[in-house]
Amino acid sequence: MAISDWPKSERPREKLLARGAGALSDAELLAIFLRTGSRGRTAVDVGRDILDRSGGLRGLLDLTPKRMGRLPGMAGSRCAQVLAALEMGRRYLATELDRGFSLDNPEPAARLLTAELRGEPCEVFAVLFLDNKHRVIGFEKMFYGTVDGAAVYPREVVRRALEYNAASVIVAHNHPSGVAEPSQADRDVTERLRRALDLIDVRILDHLVIGDGHWESFSRRGWV
Repeated sequence: MAISDWPKSERPREKLLARGAGALSDAELLAIFLRTGSRGRTAVDVGRDILDRSGGLRGLLDLTPKRMGRLPGMAGSRCAQVLAALEMGRRYLATELDRGFSLDNPEPAARLLTAELRGEPCEVFAVLFLDNKHRVIGFEKMFYGTVDGAAVYPREVVRRALEYNAASVIVAHNHPSGVAEPSQADRDVTERLRRALDLIDVRILDHLVIGDGHWESFSRRGWV
């Protein structure tokens, strides 16, 4: 049965408009971009098959454009539309990094940093530089490592903090394994950074560890 023959309340587009995007399954969301199915299969069927082949929505969106376009049913304009939607989401979150956005608790910082770091294949250490009202004045991915670690140089963080004239920082790194639990090495790095930044009166507000779909905050654990 074609989607046009389904009850209106069950068609992906109509369901989205009536009940919101959260009411749709991953396959139904993808079907909206696919628009049409193939012989004997609806767009939802094709979307479900694409997700099965790529390991789910996260696996699909982490693919390179070339690999995504090679999936059956994802060539050409379909691939372009999905990639454009993904980039729109990233840019929407990135607008909160503009100067003037205040980070007063871990949630907004974690949301921003998850969008920036979650898809990285290696460990990346990043820093948000803030003014004395906790407003963002800069963001940098400063150190890149391997799948299980990245060397962090406190003096480089100090140098950039001075150049930004920052009053505080929020540091973060991802765990490519997907497990956000901080390690002892993470705690040691944080303490080294704290001591170095104390010398120039810059405070570490938090250290966030980004996993796959979840994150951990040092400030919530009382570690900074």
